[in-house]
Amino acid sequence: MTTQATRDWKAAGPPSATAAPVSRRGAELALIVLAVFLSVCGYCAVGLARTGHVPPDAVRHGAGLGALALAAHVVVRLRAPHADPLPLPIAVLLNGLGLVLIHRLDLETPGERAAPAQLVWSTLGVGLFIAVVWLLRDHRTLRPAARACGIAATVLLVLPVFFPAVNGARIWIRMAGFSLQPAEFAKVLLVVFFAGHLATHREALAGTGRRAWGPVVAIWLLSVGILVLERDLGTSLLFFALFVILLYVATGRLGWIALGLVLLSAAATAVARMEPHVRGRMADWLDPFASVEAGLGAGQLAQSLFAFAAGGLFGEGLGQGQSVLIGFAAKSDFILATAGEELGLAGLSAVIVLYALLVERGYRAALSTPDRFGRLLAVGLASLVAVQVFVIAGGVTGLIPLTGMAMPFLAQGGSSVVTNWVIVALLIRLGDAAARHEADDAEEAEEAGDMGNAGTAEAAGTTRSTGDAEDAGATGHAPAASASAAEGRRAP
Repeated sequence: MTTQATRDWKAAGPPSATAAPVSRRGAELALIVLAVFLSVCGYCAVGLARTGHVPPDAVRHGAGLGALALAAHVVVRLRAPHADPLPLPIAVLLNGLGLVLIHRLDLETPGERAAPAQLVWSTLGVGLFIAVVWLLRDHRTLRPAARACGIAATVLLVLPVFFPAVNGARIWIRMAGFSLQPAEFAKVLLVVFFAGHLATHREALAGTGRRAWGPVVAIWLLSVGILVLERDLGTSLLFFALFVILLYVATGRLGWIALGLVLLSAAATAVARMEPHVRGRMADWLDPFASVEAGLGAGQLAQSLFAFAAGGLFGEGLGQGQSVLIGFAAKSDFILATAGEELGLAGLSAVIVLYALLVERGYRAALSTPDRFGRLLAVGLASLVAVQVFVIAGGVTGLIPLTGMAMPFLAQGGSSVVTNWVIVALLIRLGDAAARHEADDAEEAEEAGDMGNAGTAEAAGTTRSTGDAEDAGATGHAPAASASAAEGRRAP
């Protein structure tokens, strides 16, 4: 463990066993039951619309989804009893809705059944969720492994270059009938690496010298390399946007956001001029109905826009849309078009609100997490979901160019659903640490108030909450340590 990590560990202290924050597992269980019920209702609605009767395996489907959700809930109750009650039910509902939409599209493509495989991947995802919540007792154990996570993520991002392109992009590894998208796993490792690196080098990056520019230029060049070699606009955009967001959160300098937008736009424009695959997506975005006007029929983006328009306010009803006309990407890149057509604007808005709630709970945990690394980790994980949802929703609605990414939990994609369950597990672990920390602060403030020494309580709670004072002293800025610690309660 590095010296910096050791100081941060000691400053934040181990999770408190004496505090008694409120447990909200009962509310979580009730929301999980509701999530499973809504998923089963959707499954039955598809059966009624397509065949006129309830699917004979509806009970088995509900029991399977309920068993997975209950197992995850029990582990959270045992290992993270004070965690936020919303992330797990939201994940269950989104995953359940995704299975319903994929099953509905399977009925239109009998030779390409994806729902059974998606269910297997969902089971694996819940298994990893359970493993993370059970084994990772303290998120700070990840900080010493930040550099190793960065190396592993780089290897995973480079691997697809050595495999054949699929639909114009090199983002898959296909061997012996088995396919994997390494970038999905790399994004979580990158969040850990970015959080560890920025927590350690915050002061240097807050400056304007050559040392501050080095990491930014390196990340930008790596993003451009991914875009050129793999022709994957989505991963490149996600990768660089995530780093810029965390850089801004760590330093508080708005200039990094502006610089990031300029560098990303310059790279995308340059690559679009040279790479036909990226150039084609840019052309479709600029004029999605060009193929219709040329008499060649509607392309994927045009069909997606037609699906959203057909959905209207309340939708055509589950199982009654025509989004399968989008083609081979209807179950993956364009799954949101099916939701828009069959659930309408009202249903689509509800889905977006679920993602917004998940992101908000991640940011809320970041505000109360006691150490700098934990705050950046929570912000990074929440931003990962936020950027993906924005990029995908923007792509299928024509707001920005298509990127080929998978909508979290909804879209077909084993690598994606497994990774998103890991993200939810880490958010739950961070939420539990934040709740314990808030309870400790309240208890100390109450004890100090009884002794007539509220000032001592405030200083103790602030110092333990960040460890920034020790960081400042270690870098030769001891006089500013107290100010840094006080600032840590407001922002990473």
